[in-house]
Amino acid sequence: MVSVIHGNLVPFIIRISAQNFFADSQLKPIGFLLHHIASPSPARLEVEDAMNYTIIGNGIAGVCAIEAIRQLDRDGEIILIGDEAFLPYSRPMISLVLDGSLPPEKLPIRSSRFYDDLNITPLLGHRVARMDVGRRRIETENGQSIAYDKLLIASGADARAIRADGTDLQNIFYLRTQDQVRHIIDSLPAAETALVLGGGLVGFKAAHSLLARGLKVTMLITSDYPLSMQVDETAGRMILAELQEHGLGVRVGISVTTFEGREKVQRAHLSDGATLACDVVVVGKGVSPSLAFIPESTIDIDHGIVVDPYLRTTAQDVYAAGDVAETFDIARQTRWINAIWPEAAAQGGIAGTNMAGRKVAYPGSVGRNVMRVLGLDVMTLGMVNPPDDSGYEVLTKTDPRRRRYRKLVFRHHVLVGAVLINDIAQGGILLSLIRNEIPLRIPGRILMDPAFNFGKLLP
Repeated sequence: MVSVIHGNLVPFIIRISAQNFFADSQLKPIGFLLHHIASPSPARLEVEDAMNYTIIGNGIAGVCAIEAIRQLDRDGEIILIGDEAFLPYSRPMISLVLDGSLPPEKLPIRSSRFYDDLNITPLLGHRVARMDVGRRRIETENGQSIAYDKLLIASGADARAIRADGTDLQNIFYLRTQDQVRHIIDSLPAAETALVLGGGLVGFKAAHSLLARGLKVTMLITSDYPLSMQVDETAGRMILAELQEHGLGVRVGISVTTFEGREKVQRAHLSDGATLACDVVVVGKGVSPSLAFIPESTIDIDHGIVVDPYLRTTAQDVYAAGDVAETFDIARQTRWINAIWPEAAAQGGIAGTNMAGRKVAYPGSVGRNVMRVLGLDVMTLGMVNPPDDSGYEVLTKTDPRRRRYRKLVFRHHVLVGAVLINDIAQGGILLSLIRNEIPLRIPGRILMDPAFNFGKLLP
């Protein structure tokens, strides 16, 4: 599992072993899941002419799409384009390489024979520059042109840039890829102080890793409390107090305006007029879907690529999955991007199944995160900060002595969100209740009782 802040951080139902990737709460391998949803028998689809599948993205969505395609079509040509020159690897675990607890060679999630075994033509270290939907061709930044019959866009997301002067100085990094982690590590022998920008999950990983390396770390968070996109204010304030109690410098409501230094960064000027010395800066301000090459005239884009329940885009024979795809959010009842590993895996598998000719609908996603922040176990599920209208009921209970907090969000008696601190044992059951949209007509005082067994509510 992925360790962060003296503990574990994983998208809720991920487990990775040396042999397989698991993507559901019963820990079934993804191949089993795809077989279960795609076909009651192992028979392959029969095609007269070999299909040409092109996959943009070498991450978990692209990998699961390829494996699903190969379950149904062993003869079609598969071209895989990835902008990193590595085997598929666990992006959530790169922070473990940064903190020194995991060697880089443990990151891959597939063996060195993956491409050969599945008869894949990999084009690694190639970034897609443009695509021509009418001609069914894509072009890479180095000018290579590739034709496709069926195309999957699983290009993922890119780190969101910051707006400040001096960002071209050395030792200002993002934490998104293997190469970026290697560059950060290379800079550390001469570093004593680090500045982490962003109070989200990436910022937490970076801060923990640099603390583990012995640096003095300060986090700058533009919002009023950490993890503002994942938790509510009460939970955020508890997390902030925990961080400060353990000596991590955290400043909220502050951003950087200018970096200064001679070739390498040496100091940062802040929006409140203060100046901080820093030898290393890690930016963790979130991500944005990688969409630069998408022709908006032919493919519908909102925040991400809009897809239907079969993960088809508005362009014929073009699909999208993973962090780039805007799918149906079960809790919010609208399109949303839940950029978490298990959803990317599930979407990739279903997209590949549909590309190979077997129609399977994606049921929708539920956002969730689990992390340990020093002495706090934190879990968030679904919609934790609902809009202010009469359609929602919010129940909260705080136990300061045990440092526990529980928040449940309902819409018309259906659970749609939860925040749990040091009270996460039933998180998997709560996730099932959200996913299955089960009405709960039980008094709130019972639901908020720590001893109540939510498992009794499952069908």
